[in-house]
Amino acid sequence: MTLDGGDGVRLSGLLAEPRAGRAPRAVVVALHGSGMRAGYFDNRARPGLSLLELGSRLGYTVLAPDRPGYGDSAAVLPLGQDLAGQTATLGAALADFAGRRPVGAGFFLLAHSAGGRLALSAAAAAGSLPAPLLGLDVSGLGSAFAVEPDQLPGAGAPGAWRRHWGALRLYPPVAFRLGQRLVAPVPAVEAAETLLWPGAYPALAARVRVPVRFTFAEQEQWWRTDEEAVRALLAPLAAPRAVVDRQPDAGHNISLGWAARTYHLRALAFLEECLLAREAAPPSRPHGS
Repeated sequence: MTLDGGDGVRLSGLLAEPRAGRAPRAVVVALHGSGMRAGYFDNRARPGLSLLELGSRLGYTVLAPDRPGYGDSAAVLPLGQDLAGQTATLGAALADFAGRRPVGAGFFLLAHSAGGRLALSAAAAAGSLPAPLLGLDVSGLGSAFAVEPDQLPGAGAPGAWRRHWGALRLYPPVAFRLGQRLVAPVPAVEAAETLLWPGAYPALAARVRVPVRFTFAEQEQWWRTDEEAVRALLAPLAAPRAVVDRQPDAGHNISLGWAARTYHLRALAFLEECLLAREAAPPSRPHGS
């Protein structure tokens, strides 16, 4: 489908909905990383690995847009957008979606790598979204680099192949052939902002007030995942709950590997916990009581 992101920008993307006649429990908005497209979350290397298929079977709508500068919007945004621009575009696109389709209890952002930067930025501005934001699940993103700045992927520089994927055994053999269809150039503005992320993260995290789960693959190689780095990642968050999980038998591109189904089930279980917390929350007291 395509969504109106405002200012003449239209975002292409993939959509999977529950069976006909079933209202969605919530909408999972899946945000891909740099150099990929929305199909990252629709792994067809083996049955059961697709987030779109799994989420819709469990009663959720799953919306995976091509982020600004990818897919249909690449023609009007050849350099991409900075994080503030992406946040505004995503907000407008979700408003367009909510005006056309039911959203259940609200939105849950499930994001990978650079898509996690957008998810956290959108959460920091959650008051502008057209429906409640239930929580975030972010994989492949930290706040401290495990590589030197000149080793990071960017516009015209994809970065070391092994750091993206990890060991070959972690992926179905057909994954690499199918993955070629997902690869896209990294917009220059987005690439430049990657270097700024460690400095920008604390102030952004301080405005995130919904539950957050970070997942690091066993063979994550772009971000530090040691105890000191994890403490620094969680410390600035204003979230009522923040956790860090490890995904065994996975490389950075978790959703393209054998671990995809396991990770997606864990992420959707976190969404279930977010829904449970809302349902079981004590009633709010009237003002002044």
